[in-house]
Amino acid sequence: MKLLYAKNFFSVAILLVFFHVSSSLTAQSIAYKALLSTLYDSDFPVLKPDQLSDLSKYQVLDTREKVEFDVSHLKGAEWVGYDTFNLENVEALDKNKPVLVYCTVGARSQNIGKKLIEAGFTQVYNLYGGLIEWSNKEKPIFQGDSPTKKVHTYTKSWGIWLTKGEKVY
Repeated sequence: MKLLYAKNFFSVAILLVFFHVSSSLTAQSIAYKALLSTLYDSDFPVLKPDQLSDLSKYQVLDTREKVEFDVSHLKGAEWVGYDTFNLENVEALDKNKPVLVYCTVGARSQNIGKKLIEAGFTQVYNLYGGLIEWSNKEKPIFQGDSPTKKVHTYTKSWGIWLTKGEKVY
């Protein structure tokens, strides 16, 4: 009888831990979405990671600082920076081909995206949730040409939102 009680107790404990972890992740996801809604302009187009199956259809621009880009980035991304961003650096891009901009969470990339639209780019999209959301969805990220799990989360306070990946500050 004691063995049966111990097995049942262990099973219930595992279920409670699983429920707590999955509830925490759901709560975090809801909180992250709420936070993002305060950062994004409702009229600026976003694409969620699950909507992107082929990045080669886009001119992918990383709008973070170089040290962040060097830690990891999306495959084929071109670093354009944020503080150092200059329209001259994107002159060679096709203004009529879709552009996907991203940063850590999407705030800086939205600002760069607005500059691109003002410069005549016709199809500019912000990566919803930025590199954090991309990594949390277990989409591939790269350091150079090699896959990595490292994500520069900008600051430790933004790092709390990264649940799948290795945080770098």
